[in-house]
Amino acid sequence: MNLEGRKIIVNKSGAELVEMLNTPEGYRALMPDSLQSFEVRDQGFKFSLKGMPEIALVIDEVTENQVTLKSASSSLDFALKGMMNAVTKNQTEVQLLFEGKFNPFIKMMVEKPLKNFIDALTDNIEKI
Repeated sequence: MNLEGRKIIVNKSGAELVEMLNTPEGYRALMPDSLQSFEVRDQGFKFSLKGMPEIALVIDEVTENQVTLKSASSSLDFALKGMMNAVTKNQTEVQLLFEGKFNPFIKMMVEKPLKNFIDALTDNIEKI
């Protein structure tokens, strides 16, 4: 299952975004309003949103063009990628991509909430 967020322009340089997204605490400000808990962990974070199970993510890779978060659970195989391209010295185009391997039943249950989550993250990234 692949989901794509809309492309946005952020008024920050790629270096500023990388600095923010290289630490687990940097993700707290990007979470949707429905955030119920947020806990920083080794190399990642765990959070829960209203109406969704708790999710634990690991910061897998951060480069000037891409941030990759992966599931910390071996039972769920997915990655959330943030693709970044410099537009100007102080502006960066960002797009979120979700790649997950789910069975058809799980896919049917999680596709809409995940799309809403990606949209909320995109909206919050746009505001920073």
